[in-house]
Amino acid sequence: MSKISPLPAAVKQVERFPKFMQKPLLSFMIGRTVKYVGTSKVKCLELSTHKSVFFIKNKSKVRNHIGGIHAAAMALVAETATGMLIGMNLPADKVGVIKTLKVDFLKRVDGDLTAVATLSDEQIQQIITTEKGDTEVQVTITDSANKEPIEATMIWAWIPKVRKPNK
Repeated sequence: MSKISPLPAAVKQVERFPKFMQKPLLSFMIGRTVKYVGTSKVKCLELSTHKSVFFIKNKSKVRNHIGGIHAAAMALVAETATGMLIGMNLPADKVGVIKTLKVDFLKRVDGDLTAVATLSDEQIQQIITTEKGDTEVQVTITDSANKEPIEATMIWAWIPKVRKPNK
């Protein structure tokens, strides 16, 4: 297996800090790396190899014209949760890319949004052992009223970082 990739290495570094600092520090690091995540103030609540939880507050920077979280910001929190989860499992010689991002808007958002993404053991094995491929990452997005205002399908692919030369 190749060496550890940057995201799990960063999570490991953050775990050295006191518990109360870990989530804010990890959110800051992710936001500095993925600028739109930082601008929108998406927060990391949990990040492991099997599960990620990300949160976006309904504040003026991400609101639409009717006072709810903008459609793009709703998709962002789901994409961030799924993408970071993929990143936690990618070997250092692979890169993850979103292949399909489909969002169905079902009802008006009530307050803030939380996205919970999960991967099975089988999916993780596939990511680790195959040179390139794709998988659908399960994600559930709930608002402050614990309702699901959107349903999202996120298919992530992975490919080698370095392309093999054509012969």
